[in-house]
Amino acid sequence: MSKRIYNKQGFIRDPLEDRILYGIVGILLTLFTIIVAYPIIYVLSSSFSSGIANSTGRVVLWPVDFSLEGYRTVFAHRYIGSAYRNTIFYTVAGTLINLFVTLTCAYPLSRKDFPMQKFFMGLFLFTMFFSGGLIPTYMLVSKLKMTNTIWAMLLPAALSVYNMILVRTFLTGSIPHELLEASQIDGCSDAHYFTAVLLPLSKPVIAVITLYYAVGHWNSYFNAMIYLNDVELYPLQLILRQILVASQISLNDMVDVEAMEAKQGLADVLKYALIVVSTAPILCMYPFIQRYLIKGAMIGSVKG
Repeated sequence: MSKRIYNKQGFIRDPLEDRILYGIVGILLTLFTIIVAYPIIYVLSSSFSSGIANSTGRVVLWPVDFSLEGYRTVFAHRYIGSAYRNTIFYTVAGTLINLFVTLTCAYPLSRKDFPMQKFFMGLFLFTMFFSGGLIPTYMLVSKLKMTNTIWAMLLPAALSVYNMILVRTFLTGSIPHELLEASQIDGCSDAHYFTAVLLPLSKPVIAVITLYYAVGHWNSYFNAMIYLNDVELYPLQLILRQILVASQISLNDMVDVEAMEAKQGLADVLKYALIVVSTAPILCMYPFIQRYLIKGAMIGSVKG
């Protein structure tokens, strides 16, 4: 145990070895912060710089030759508005469906009195290791008449078994069984116990899986490539891909050197503008669920 040292004013002063440790920890945290923050600052600065500045590598920390050329090109696309609306709808509606399915599956599996609990849990675990594959899944979606509809983006990914296990672990380890017994003594039904007691106590884990599901829906593009044909239904990621592909240099552009340089500069600045456009909205979710994120993410960890 460290010996307490008092200064002339009577305040406790940390021993020398503790101050050295605090200094090392502060230096390491500062380095980690710089390592994490610099790529974000660099992408933002590059997105607000000119194409020539990006092509020549002049952007280091702050924008060079301030320009909104990349953002003007992105938002000038005719389908960018519908893509944003579609992605927001897919994210909100898909996350609500995910939460409903996940919570209603995890709750009965967390009950010790649920019959055949291990059997159903085994079925869920089986799907984590074995799946039908792309072609059978496409045939199923096609037979259900969901191709080229919004349901193709929502229902095939209605449940993540990993997230369901996460919720089940939280309900099993953090919600005492005596709470259920006390509620049953007071005449509380299972449905009322689930909605009025269990859900309010499960805010940390709900916040975590909400973030997981929302980020997954926001970044989803593969299902749209497979199941959607109507451009009006495309999510943001596919439209951004079209914008990026259209900015690439073709063989015809190589004849004119100036046109080639201009298009290459636009392609460079577009990469960074697209990163900002696609990630900025989802990053706005973090401040609202930060208070629950750490507690929920540590579910199942070893506690000393």
